[in-house]
Amino acid sequence: MGSPGSEIFNEFTKLCKGLVLILVGVHIVVQLIPSSLTYFALIPARTIPFGWNLITASYVEQSIQGLVVSTLGLLFMGKLLEPIWGSKEFLKFIFAVNFLTSVCVFITAIALYGVTRQENYLYMPLSGFHGVLAGFLVGINQMVPDQELPRLKIKAKWLPSLMLLLSMAISFFTPESATYLSNLIFGTYMGWIYLRYLQRKPESKHRGDPNEDFAFSTFFPEFLRPIIDLIASKFHRNLCGKSEAFIDTLGYSLGSAPLPGSDPIEASRRREKGARALEERLAAESLIAAGKKSEELQINGTNNV
Repeated sequence: MGSPGSEIFNEFTKLCKGLVLILVGVHIVVQLIPSSLTYFALIPARTIPFGWNLITASYVEQSIQGLVVSTLGLLFMGKLLEPIWGSKEFLKFIFAVNFLTSVCVFITAIALYGVTRQENYLYMPLSGFHGVLAGFLVGINQMVPDQELPRLKIKAKWLPSLMLLLSMAISFFTPESATYLSNLIFGTYMGWIYLRYLQRKPESKHRGDPNEDFAFSTFFPEFLRPIIDLIASKFHRNLCGKSEAFIDTLGYSLGSAPLPGSDPIEASRRREKGARALEERLAAESLIAAGKKSEELQINGTNNV
C-alpha cells in the first residue's frame, strides 16, 4: 500500500505534474546559474532582442515561497479545471494568459519608465506563474460561482476580487510585492478576456461565455461595479480595440448583456457541469478519507487484540 503522500500526488493530472517539473527545474537552474535569469525572466529593456521572455518568464520563480505557492496552486486548481476543460484547452488557456499577461506587463513597465524616468522599471526582472494562477481563479469563478468553499466559507465568485484587493493592500507595506502585482491584475483580466470571448466550446459553435453573470464587474461588490465597468471598458478599447469587430461577429457585447446570436444556455450548462464535477470530487475525497479512517480503526483494533 502506497504512502498517503504518494496517493495524494497521484490524484493530480499528468499535465499539471509535468508543468510543476518545469517550474522546479527552471527554479533550480536560476539558483545554480544566476546569470540565466537574464535569458528567462522578463526584463523590459532586453525584451526586444530576447522576445522569448514573454513566454518563459511565467515559468521562472525567483523565490522558494513563490515556487511553493505556484506548485500548490497549479496542482489543486488544475485538478478541478483540466478534467472539465480538457487537457488541450487547459494548456491553451495557460499559454494565452501567460503570453497576454507578459505583453501587458511589458507595456506597463515601458509606460511607467516614460512617466517617471526611473530605470528600475526597465531592468527589474519580472517573472512568476501567479498571473496564470489568477486566471485559474477566474475559471473557478466561471464554473462554480455560487459554490461555497470548504473551511473558507466564501463563495468562489469572490476569489479573484479578494486576491486582487489583498495583493494591493500588501503592496503598500512591502514594496517588493509590486513586482508581482501587475501580473496578478493582468492575469485576472486576461483570464476573463479569454474565457469571455475566445475559449472554444466543443458542445456548440460559439466561443466564450456571454452570460451576464460573468461580466468582469460581477467579480466585485456592487458599489464598485460602476467604477470597474468604466475602467474595464476603457482598457478594452485601448488594448483590444482592433479585435472588437471580431468579437462582435461572435455575437457578444462588451458589457454585461449578450447580443443576439450568443448562447447563454450553453454557458449555464457548463456552470452546472462544473458544479456537479466539484461536488462529485468533494464527495469522492470524503469517501476516501472515511475509508482510510475505517482502515486505521481496523488496524488499531487488530493490534489491540
